[in-house]
Amino acid sequence: MTGGARWLALLVAGAFFMEILDATVIAPAAPHIAEDLHVTAVSINVAITAYVLTLAVLIPISGWLTEKFGARRVFGLAVALFTLASAGCAAATSLPMLVATRVLQGVGGAMMVPVGRLVVIRTTAKTDLVRAIAYLTWPALVAPLVAPALGGVLSTYASWRWIFLVNVPLGVVALVLARRPVPDVRSEDPGRLDVRGFLLAACGIAALVFGLEGVAAERPRWAVAAGALVVAVLALAGTVRHLLRDDRPLVDLRILALKTYRVTALGGSAFRAVITAIPFLLPLFFQLGFGWSAARAGLVVIALFAGNVGIKPATTPLMRRFGIRAVMLGSVLLSAACLGGIALLEPGTPLPLLLGLLLLSGIFRSTGFTTYNTVAFADVPTSRMTSANTLMSTVQELGGGLGVAVGALLVRLGAGVGAAGMAAYRFAFVVLAVLLAVPALEAFLLPRTAGNVVAGRAEA
Repeated sequence: MTGGARWLALLVAGAFFMEILDATVIAPAAPHIAEDLHVTAVSINVAITAYVLTLAVLIPISGWLTEKFGARRVFGLAVALFTLASAGCAAATSLPMLVATRVLQGVGGAMMVPVGRLVVIRTTAKTDLVRAIAYLTWPALVAPLVAPALGGVLSTYASWRWIFLVNVPLGVVALVLARRPVPDVRSEDPGRLDVRGFLLAACGIAALVFGLEGVAAERPRWAVAAGALVVAVLALAGTVRHLLRDDRPLVDLRILALKTYRVTALGGSAFRAVITAIPFLLPLFFQLGFGWSAARAGLVVIALFAGNVGIKPATTPLMRRFGIRAVMLGSVLLSAACLGGIALLEPGTPLPLLLGLLLLSGIFRSTGFTTYNTVAFADVPTSRMTSANTLMSTVQELGGGLGVAVGALLVRLGAGVGAAGMAAYRFAFVVLAVLLAVPALEAFLLPRTAGNVVAGRAEA
């Protein structure tokens, strides 16, 4: 990679750092935010879900905006909006206000990271793709490593509002640096925006989230939630039908015909959904079940992300030695085993054993994500990279957002079937482990040689 390409990748990684930090730092602070805003701790999941699902709704138009107005302009506007919205979150005085400012953050995030990643992918040769992904991933891994402790310590000893204010100086620096390394990538003929496809997708995703939140509410409104879920199914079915028929769709679903791409878009998103629910549920499990402080819960959850970072130098050698399919399948199955172990934790569990379990969970989280990210674009032609990147960003954010929503829903369902207190969280962890059967099956059906070229492995 050239020096300019390296700086571009690091700048995008910095933006990714802000996004991941913002998504991860809330969980340990949830009980403090809930107490201040006079709601239940699990209800804070709506602030996390609203942010991530806003990304999922708006990411599909990020590719078109880049082609129309240029990457440099769109990226700079996104960073500025994200930074201002972070300050707005810190000033929130109610849960609806917090959710509204989180949605505004999501608008900025929907353009910030996908546009930056698109520029990196489009300007990097396939032989350098693994290295480019490493540059994008390494700094971003630091965010979830420090976020649990940061969220717990700030909310315990200062104020939860500071967890949003930390983004402000980072955003200002990114905005200044973005003026040079970001190339003004755009298209001479961006074409028309698929407004119908966008509205159908937005309606479907919004109805899906509203329905899930309705079911997971402290006092569920079953008729309203069921109606929203029916609307979601109809709208999303209509979206798929429209996208497959339109000559210039919002996102090109036909790219899913590539098996290596499909396994990341579908099975990888299911894996992401389950894994994303874990760092949301763990701090609540430790605080509300074990009686720990937010600071202690946040510090312990660092073990999860320490495993995530620590294994990173070994992921590429592992893929080259055993193949992407084997590492992917092993990561999914061992993540399910770790979830089963987490469900068995007790307040009296020795701390070294607990930390070791979280460390292992983080290791398999990292190897799983790396295999999915590496194989995703292995067989995608350069001419279809923009559409493929847009669709991938959308389904990944959707998976992450639904993961938090489903995690909260499972806790509610666990309480509904008589699993009170810690038992409700145990129920959630066990069901999440079972849900990993979906990505495990897809990984098992992947060809043994899948992704060998991008992984630098000989076809054998």
